[in-house]
Amino acid sequence: MKKIETHKDNVFAIEGKGVEDFSFNKQVVSVFDDMVERSVPFYGEMQRMTAELAADFATEGSNLYDIGCSTATTMLALDKAINPERAHVTLQGIDNSAEMLKRAEKKLADAGLRHPFRLLESDLHKGLMIENASVVTMLLTLQFIRPLHRERVVRDIFNGLNENGALILVEKVTSEDTIFNRLFIDHYYEYKRRNGYSEMEIANKREALENVLIPYRMEENFELLRLVGFRHMEVFFRWYNFCGIIALK
Repeated sequence: MKKIETHKDNVFAIEGKGVEDFSFNKQVVSVFDDMVERSVPFYGEMQRMTAELAADFATEGSNLYDIGCSTATTMLALDKAINPERAHVTLQGIDNSAEMLKRAEKKLADAGLRHPFRLLESDLHKGLMIENASVVTMLLTLQFIRPLHRERVVRDIFNGLNENGALILVEKVTSEDTIFNRLFIDHYYEYKRRNGYSEMEIANKREALENVLIPYRMEENFELLRLVGFRHMEVFFRWYNFCGIIALK
């Protein structure tokens, strides 16, 4: 398998320049895989756990949606984890960034997947079409949807899931207790320093994300899932201010 070229993330090494709101533009896409590997704790393990859980709930002839599929890392993990002899599924990737989807398509084509796939460009703020889904994965995506639209997005997912279907959700979260909230954020920034990010890069990215990434408390995510009708929910991953939740219809 030919490996697509990924550059080192230095998007926010911009001393003396104004910081614009974060967006998944061409510059970010070119370094995205490096960015998440160095910015998201246990990213590889998070992907492995997501794929394992998805394989538990994937059913024959159904669709598996990855919402906010970015460069298709999760789709590749899903394809590897789900044996076509047990469940032949179609992988559906949705993202609002055309640049992300270009890179995703190349990675998927180069990988030679065992399952058919489809990529769709869609703005989640304008609605979401999900159908015949046994699994929906949404890793670090809901947090980028404006709070006003989150209930509708999660309801669209719920309505498109088959009975006993699973939503696998990973989000940054905040803590209601300000002491722990500050501690967890401090430890997260220390994690980024260990991975080579400078104080300037950390500060600039924090500023760029301020009005773009709006995390909920873990309890708020659970309340949202209950509101739209999910009946079973459990945390499967937690690292300071990162949380993975699986919810069943």
